[in-house]
Amino acid sequence: MTATPNRWIIAGAAVLMQVCLGIIYAWSVFRAPLEQHYGWSKLESIAPYRWSILFFTLAMIVAGFWQDRKGPRLVGSIGGLLLAAGCMLAALFGDTPMGLNLAYGAVAGLGVGFAYVTPIATCVKWFPDRRGFVVGLAVMGFGIGSLIFAPLLEWMLGKDPAAYAASIPRTFFILAGVFIVVVPACARMFCVPPKDWKPAGWTPAAGTASALVDLSPKAMLATWQFYVLWLVYYLGSAVGLTAIGESAPLVRELAGASAIMTGGMALGVMSLFNGVGRLAWGALSDRAGKRTVIMAMFGIAAATCAFLLPGSREFYRVLAGLCLVGFCYGGYLALMPAFTAEYFGARRIGANYGLMFTAWGAAGFTVPRWMAALLERRKAAGDLPGGYNDMFLALAALAAAGLVVAVLLRRPEPAAKEV
Repeated sequence: MTATPNRWIIAGAAVLMQVCLGIIYAWSVFRAPLEQHYGWSKLESIAPYRWSILFFTLAMIVAGFWQDRKGPRLVGSIGGLLLAAGCMLAALFGDTPMGLNLAYGAVAGLGVGFAYVTPIATCVKWFPDRRGFVVGLAVMGFGIGSLIFAPLLEWMLGKDPAAYAASIPRTFFILAGVFIVVVPACARMFCVPPKDWKPAGWTPAAGTASALVDLSPKAMLATWQFYVLWLVYYLGSAVGLTAIGESAPLVRELAGASAIMTGGMALGVMSLFNGVGRLAWGALSDRAGKRTVIMAMFGIAAATCAFLLPGSREFYRVLAGLCLVGFCYGGYLALMPAFTAEYFGARRIGANYGLMFTAWGAAGFTVPRWMAALLERRKAAGDLPGGYNDMFLALAALAAAGLVVAVLLRRPEPAAKEV
């Protein structure tokens, strides 16, 4: 009889895989070298980030259904190979916006999406007793990925614009080598628990949502709760993803001479708060309730974007604002898989969360472009700081809207159960 694996080893492999996938959050480090070397605009330099988010999301939908049928090992391994291939193609064809959009945006984005769902779906099944905490732990790796990669990327790219012709493709080649080894190796550690398995000493509470609700993707889409939860995810992600995408340029251009660290280092600090927020909010939700925690996250983000960040030219104030936004944003990535399992059942979490995750992709594809266009117009008019103020206030409005929508969250009635 095959021994049941240690679920904490699986959780550790999940964190390591997510750290690699978190390279997507370090994109803003590439933006200044691309703009300086190729003369690209802000809209062109943000585009690979937006396209990677879009293809990440598309892959999540497919991967969710696929991994529910074939298991996490195959799907996660293919994701790692695609991520490595995207970085390799970016090294070869990334000297044009279209080439980089296709290589890093499409191919690497697909790879991240295929791999990302596997550790989350696996951990949800192995930790029914601590879902908020373990999902927070797993996705914490994704959040802190740029803590590792952002300073490393800055070092590999260098500070000499004359060297960018060699350092940009070389950096993509190195990333490809790392991902082709580490991500598939982590995927090999994943497996699903045996039928009817549960942690020793744990008994599901009578009447819990996971015991009473088990919806197929089609049935989930027929509930109003899905659309309210989707909108909450969209609004929360829009604020966080925009802040992440603009963080390195923002520190360099807004804080200017007062900055005591590079944009990449500041992004790394922000990513630390992003990662810790995933674990902290996830653990807190197990005690205080998910809706209460979501509302607190929106409230803090709205206050930060409305009062702390606008008008600031001081480095510490800018960094503190970004860290608070990142800390709140991290919670959505921890809570939404747990929300999906609680509201619609854990058995088909891969497929159901893949559909829920389209909110994250839609937010990342639309709102950062809107904000980049706003900044580009203000920059052309000679008032870039005013553009950042407009951006902060717009993000505050999105967070405030999210707080209002979160009040409506209610899980489906037990009668919604479907076998």
